[in-house]
Amino acid sequence: MRTLNEFCLGTCNYLGTPSEVPCVNNLLARCSRLFPSLRKAWYATPLCLMVGYGFMEHGYAKLARGPDNFANILHALETPAPMWLSWATVLVELVGGLAVVVGAFIPLASVPMAFVVLVAIFTVHLPYGFSSIQFQSVTAVGAHFGQLGYETDLLYLAGLVALALEGSGPFALDQLVRRKQQRGSRPVKRELLGSKL
Repeated sequence: MRTLNEFCLGTCNYLGTPSEVPCVNNLLARCSRLFPSLRKAWYATPLCLMVGYGFMEHGYAKLARGPDNFANILHALETPAPMWLSWATVLVELVGGLAVVVGAFIPLASVPMAFVVLVAIFTVHLPYGFSSIQFQSVTAVGAHFGQLGYETDLLYLAGLVALALEGSGPFALDQLVRRKQQRGSRPVKRELLGSKL
């Protein structure tokens, strides 16, 4: 009876000395055949969910506390037109976050979203350094942390760039629409080819 290792690693010599890298590559190749459409874009689904939800959560928090409250913060940072920018930021975070979650228009939506993140980095987080976890102390109430650095903002930017450049994955709304359009255009192409022959 073959062991699990021999079964999974196929041609690898179970008792011999071959390198384990080909064995691992063989295992990965066999497993990737199970889900061929996920092999290239598997990263996109959790990334869409996390980045999109994060933006929507920040937008909702600003909306729940009142855009006037966020406008006061923007005024304290000496930004021009704080009330207009407050509403614009809330809309970008809510609508852009939803677009990322469903995988629609990500290259277009990522531009204002990246702008919001860059403004947050340069106006709020940059003076506090890189780290998002500035541990200060532990009391009976719990752990206390300092101001947030720009680490999380950079992670949001990296996620937006990855999704904008490499696509939003096989489950995205853009992909579903594209597949539907391709299915609808195939018979037309065949008719055109048939009339030319």
